[in-house]
Amino acid sequence: MISAVKHSCYLKYNLQLFAEGSGGEKTEEPTSKKLADARKKGQTMKSMDVTTAATLLVFFLLLRVLIGYMGERFYNSFNMVYSHLSDYANMEFTVNQACTILQEVIRFVLLTALPFMLVVYVVIVVTLLLQVKWKVTLEPLRPKFDKFNPVSGMKRLFSKDKLVELLKSIAKIGVLVYVVYSYLKDEWALVLNMYAYSLPQAISLIGNTILNIGLRISFCFAVIGVIDFFYQKWKFHEDMKMTKQEVKDEFKQAEGDPKVKSQQRARMQQAAQRRMMQELPKADVVITNPTHLAVAILYDKERYEAPIVVAKGADFLAEKIKERAREYEVEIVENKPLARMLYHNVDIGAQIPPELYQAVAELLAYVYGLKGKI
Repeated sequence: MISAVKHSCYLKYNLQLFAEGSGGEKTEEPTSKKLADARKKGQTMKSMDVTTAATLLVFFLLLRVLIGYMGERFYNSFNMVYSHLSDYANMEFTVNQACTILQEVIRFVLLTALPFMLVVYVVIVVTLLLQVKWKVTLEPLRPKFDKFNPVSGMKRLFSKDKLVELLKSIAKIGVLVYVVYSYLKDEWALVLNMYAYSLPQAISLIGNTILNIGLRISFCFAVIGVIDFFYQKWKFHEDMKMTKQEVKDEFKQAEGDPKVKSQQRARMQQAAQRRMMQELPKADVVITNPTHLAVAILYDKERYEAPIVVAKGADFLAEKIKERAREYEVEIVENKPLARMLYHNVDIGAQIPPELYQAVAELLAYVYGLKGKI
């Protein structure tokens, strides 16, 4: 008889391995420091679709204003080229003659395109500045060797951002095809009969066709640009979000590690106590509570206008002060009210306030009398 034995296999999972980053999911709002650091690295919220839409719209609006001027210049350029060709019809056409005609054509094209180039440049700069403000940084130009990693490259290639960009590109192509088709389907007969038109009529038809199609595409791209602007704003905000661990690390960097700060305070207190104990032998008297507080007073009329507190402490430190005072034969006097007033109101190295002059003077007189200094 064969018996079946069941074996159980248990695996331990560390769920943090599935979290985003070492600090978990990015659930915290970005801090001003995180945004400032991203700004320095050239990471800003911007939508290139907004720039593209604004450029196209301004370009075709300018074209609408200058269409008559451009049509006239095109017409004159054709006349210029054909007049030159007719002049050279009965003679040998040389390379120099061809270069002369070509130079005229190039000059014409540049002078015609110059207003559009300047306006397009200004629009691009203005739209980018409105989105990202003015901040010069060379960080994006620095080589990043992780971009040469084929694994990272494949991840970027199939990332969510690339998918969104692909869908946007498909949408743009769809808009272009739809706008061109919807306009030309009603104007196709005119385009096919263009060979029968005179030159001015053909130029006018081509200009109006390009202008109408361009304006329609520009308005469609403007809608896409507005949508993309809000998407890029949301995406940048999500990318800048921080994990709880990142917030803690940033706070430690800005404010200092609490453990390190506590260690620094402890070292400073130890150094202050050592200095205090070194000054204690110079004291005239130690005033006690008697068990909880101890305050050492020094009066040097040549250096100070009033007595100063050279040492003070509570509980264990008060005992250390009293032990040190006995070691150096400094008088210890019990005065509970005066000890409390001095401990809570006068810092080490500070002079006593005027309202305590009388009480401290009487106590010092008593101590000086014990030591025979009066």
